[in-house]
Amino acid sequence: MADISKTVQTMSIPLFVGNGKIEYGEEEIPVPGAGQLLLQVKANALCGSDRGQFNGGTSTTPGHEASGIVAVAGPDTNTAVGTPGVVFLMGYCGKCPNCEQGYTNQCLDKRADYGFSHDGGYGPFMLIDENVFFAIDKSIPMTEATMLLDIMGTGGHAIKRASLVRPDIRSVAVTGAGPIGLGVLAMAKLLLGHETPVFITDFVPYRLALAERMGAVPVNLNAGSLADAVAEAGLSGTDIAIDTSGQSEARRSALEVLNKRGVLVCVGHGQDLQVTNVSHDLIATERSVLGSEYFRYDEFEPNHKLMLDHLPYLSQIITHRFKANEIQEAYELFFNGETGKVVVEQ
Repeated sequence: MADISKTVQTMSIPLFVGNGKIEYGEEEIPVPGAGQLLLQVKANALCGSDRGQFNGGTSTTPGHEASGIVAVAGPDTNTAVGTPGVVFLMGYCGKCPNCEQGYTNQCLDKRADYGFSHDGGYGPFMLIDENVFFAIDKSIPMTEATMLLDIMGTGGHAIKRASLVRPDIRSVAVTGAGPIGLGVLAMAKLLLGHETPVFITDFVPYRLALAERMGAVPVNLNAGSLADAVAEAGLSGTDIAIDTSGQSEARRSALEVLNKRGVLVCVGHGQDLQVTNVSHDLIATERSVLGSEYFRYDEFEPNHKLMLDHLPYLSQIITHRFKANEIQEAYELFFNGETGKVVVEQ
């Protein structure tokens, strides 16, 4: 861990200048104030939601799936220097009615979206409020720790949202086999049982092959439909469907494959869902459509235990690792689609 003295020091940071180009510049290493931690970043995972920053540019340092080690603890904090952990994306207030009930992903007075409104995890150091830091077991590698965020957190939250309406889930459909889709697949297997059939769709053979190794029924949309695959498996439909693609056509195909009392959970931001016949699609079948945004901070603890128990299985999702000076190459490969989760390591 770097020695951060009280003298002003600088660090090299990536500059997302737009048009898919990354340059590098210098910035002062921030000093934590009351209630803040300075994190020495060890890894940060790429996400499809970074596309806007990569293409359009941004004045902040991106990176919202960060793991690291506490380098400096500011006044009025309780976290020891040297503690490893991960960063919750949303700077929740902890005081509003939603936060008081545990819905930290729906904070009514959010203070930050790390990596978007505030500098994130692609710089060597990251300044955060202590309440968004989650300490992890030292046996977990820092790169794999990033999966506690968008992979396990977002994926597991979507499954739990569906189970609020449909507690007797026996089959799952996932539209989109990108990293979030793979996360939903993994969490479905871990939370619902490995015997639970999970159908997952995509156009990219690389991702479908990875999903199949993780226990999914892969559905190549170049060759057939989700409905056909479900029927070929001898099922009338699936109990839940989770869309991670954000595409209208995918959302519609997911809705149509649902059994009665089925639940569609929309995770991927993007296009609309066209419900063409409310009576048939929703009322007569008692289907439900839910949204699912990130996850609650209190979901870290059970997911942390799952990671300790199933790390080799989850580690399959990480397919590529790059150094901090290779972010350009990392994004170009990632957006080409021939990857699982891609992580930049410091």
